[in-house]
Amino acid sequence: MPMAFSGGPATAADCGSSAAPGLDWRDCSKRSIVIPGSDLQGADLFSTDFTMTDLSGSNLTGANLEKASLMRASLAGAQAGKANFSRIEAYRTNFSGISAEGASFAAAELQRADFTGAKLTGGNFEKAELGRANFDNAVLTGAKFSFANLSRADLSSATFEGPIVLDHAFMFLTRIEGLDLSAATGLEQAQVNLACGNEQTKLPAGLAAPDGWPCAAD
Repeated sequence: MPMAFSGGPATAADCGSSAAPGLDWRDCSKRSIVIPGSDLQGADLFSTDFTMTDLSGSNLTGANLEKASLMRASLAGAQAGKANFSRIEAYRTNFSGISAEGASFAAAELQRADFTGAKLTGGNFEKAELGRANFDNAVLTGAKFSFANLSRADLSSATFEGPIVLDHAFMFLTRIEGLDLSAATGLEQAQVNLACGNEQTKLPAGLAAPDGWPCAAD
């Protein structure tokens, strides 16, 4: 007689299963569906297609979303501490209000992503594509942007305490008006010359505001 299981972990790559902690949706298609408030803590979501899916308010703590497709999806208000978002495709994705402390967005495609009000303390954005990303009122304490493309990204209303890592970041017209970057590490004059600051922008010792500040409205 076959043994019945209930309430146990989903079988590997069980694309037909409902959202549950620790499930395996690797390579599954979950695009254009509405599943807000889902509990996907610790789930394996490697290369899952969430294009245009509503995951707002979901629990993604510790989940693996490496190489997932999240284009135009909503993760607004989600809990995603220590989650792995490395190499995701997230063009125009809504991350507003997400709590993603210690999460990795390394080498992610995040052009025009909305991180308004996001909690990103200790976040890793190394080599991420962040063109025109919006970090309005985001918390970026200890965030790492090494080798990231921050072209036209808006950091001007972000908040952070202590150092923020910006070595080799591409900062063409990056909005840094009003930021205290005096403790930033890796920031060089060539980057500052490309960025958009103002009289309130504080720079590390040895760096100076260029003549082109403030920039014209974009």
